[in-house]
Amino acid sequence: MSEVLTASPAVVNRLKRAQGQLSGVLRMIEDGRDVDQIVHQLKAVSSAIDRAGFAILVVQLREAVEDVGDDAEAHVVRLEKLFLSLA
Repeated sequence: MSEVLTASPAVVNRLKRAQGQLSGVLRMIEDGRDVDQIVHQLKAVSSAIDRAGFAILVVQLREAVEDVGDDAEAHVVRLEKLFLSLA
């Protein structure tokens, strides 16, 4: 079952920054820049996209456990940290 995503402004901003970084990587390649610099920037783009994906998952997790009760917030915060530590 697929769900409709309501993207947070922070996630949208993160993805727009990644889009700009990727455009920069393309320019670097076209300009014949050093491979080390290109790979470093690709890593940054990849990390930004991964973190945006994890942030989206956290939003979905929060929505899923919203009705669990008062103790749910502590569990969500712990799981959020775990998700984001993987990025």
